[in-house]
Amino acid sequence: MTREEIGNGSEDMVIDECEPEGRERNAVPDEFNPNYLKVYYGKLFPHADIFKWMSYGNDGKHPACDQSYFGRREFSYTLDNDIYLRFQSFNSASELENSIKEKCPFKIDIGPVYSVDPAKRHAYAQTGDNVFTPVERELVFDIDITDYDDVRYCCSGADVCLDCWPLMTVAIKVIDTSLRDDFGFNHILWVFSGRRGVHCWVCDGKARRLTNEQRASIAEYFRVYKGNENNLKKVSFTGLALHPFLARSYTEVLKEFFESKLLSSQKLFSTEERYEKILEMIPDESITSELRGKWQENKRSSISKEDTNVVRWQQLKHILQSGRLKAQGLRKCVEEIVFSFTYPRLDMEVSKHMNHLLKAPFCVHPKTGRVCVPIDPNCCEEFDPTAVPTLSKLLEEMNMGALRADVGNEWDRTSLGKSVRFFRSSFLQPLLKSCKEEIENSYNAKLQHSKNSMSW
Repeated sequence: MTREEIGNGSEDMVIDECEPEGRERNAVPDEFNPNYLKVYYGKLFPHADIFKWMSYGNDGKHPACDQSYFGRREFSYTLDNDIYLRFQSFNSASELENSIKEKCPFKIDIGPVYSVDPAKRHAYAQTGDNVFTPVERELVFDIDITDYDDVRYCCSGADVCLDCWPLMTVAIKVIDTSLRDDFGFNHILWVFSGRRGVHCWVCDGKARRLTNEQRASIAEYFRVYKGNENNLKKVSFTGLALHPFLARSYTEVLKEFFESKLLSSQKLFSTEERYEKILEMIPDESITSELRGKWQENKRSSISKEDTNVVRWQQLKHILQSGRLKAQGLRKCVEEIVFSFTYPRLDMEVSKHMNHLLKAPFCVHPKTGRVCVPIDPNCCEEFDPTAVPTLSKLLEEMNMGALRADVGNEWDRTSLGKSVRFFRSSFLQPLLKSCKEEIENSYNAKLQHSKNSMSW
C-alpha cells in the first residue's frame, strides 16, 4: 500500500512499502492522522457493544421492550475543523455503525434519552407543546487533572505523568466505593478520557432516572473542595467528627496516599514557596511561626539523609495534634491539608444536569491519539495512561496481525482486545442481565396489577 492510499483512508490499510522486515516494515507514523480513523471505525471500534449498552435490554423481543428507546438517545459528533453535529439519533445498530463509519467523527459524545426522537425535535416544537425533554440519562462524573494544578508540581495543564496520575487513581477509589456502598449502585463504568482525566458512568436503572435535583444532591454529597485560587483554605471541616464517608475515605485511601506517595513525589515541603502554601492553611500565627523557624533553620544546617518532605510533615502533624492544643479546629487542620491535596475534584455541572454530553468510551483523543479505554476500579492503581494504545500503534498491530489467520475479531489482534473484553465481561454482560430482569419484573408486576383490577 502506498502513502497516497493511506492518505485516502483505505480500509485495508497495511503500511509496509518496501521497508526492512520486522517492526519498521509495519510502522505507522505516531502523529494523529484523521485518515487513520477510517480504519479504526471500520475495523476496531465496538459499534455493536455501544448499541447494546445504550439499549439497556430494549433491543430484544420481550413484549415489555421499548422499541423506541435507543432511537430517542442523542449522539453528538465533533468533526474535523471543530464542526459540531448535535442531536444525531439512530434506530438500529447498523444505522449507528454506518453513520460513524461515514462521518469518522474526531469525537463522539453521548447525551440523554429524550421524550421524543431528538432528530425530529423541531417538528414537535411547532406543536406548541414542550414535549422535547430529557427523560433518562446515566449519572456521570468528570474528573480532570488540570483541576489539581495547584497541588502538583511535576506537570501542569494537559500534561500528565506517573507522578501525578495517581491523583486520578485516588479519585476513582473514593468515588467508586461511595457509589457502591453509600448509594447502592452496581453498574459503574470508569473510562480514561484519552488525555488527562477520567469519566464515570453510573448505569443502574435508578441512576438513569434521577431528576436534576437528585443528581445535584449526589454531586454535593461528594463536594469537599470549595472556593477558587483566591481562597487560602479550600477545605474546611465543621463539627466534632468527619462525616462517615469522609472518615472512611481518609483512613482507607487519602492519608496513606498523601504520606507514602504524594509528599515525596510532588516534594510538597521542599521549597519555601511550597511549604508556605501549606502553612497558610493553619489559622494560628504562633504555630506557623514555630514551624517556619524550624524549617528555615533546618535549611541552614547539614542536609539530612531523611526525606525533608516527610520530616517536615511529621513535625507539622506533631504540633497540630499534640495535647497542648485544645482547639478542635487546629487538630482538624491535618485532615484538611490532606483533603486539599488528595480529595477528588469533580466538575460539578457535568453531574448535576441530565442533558450534559459526555465523550463515548473507545473514542480516540485527537491531541494524543490515545483510545478512551475503560479502567478497572478494582486494580486502577495498575492503570498507566502513558501505555494506553494509540491509533498508530493499533494500526501497526493490525498490520502485524494480518499475517495471522487464526484471530476471529480484528481487535483481538491488537492491544485494544483486553479493553474490549473487560468492557463486555465486567460491565456490559452484568448490566444487560440486570436490565432484562428489571424489564421482566416490571412486565410481571403490570400483569399482576391488571389481574387484580379485573378481579374487582
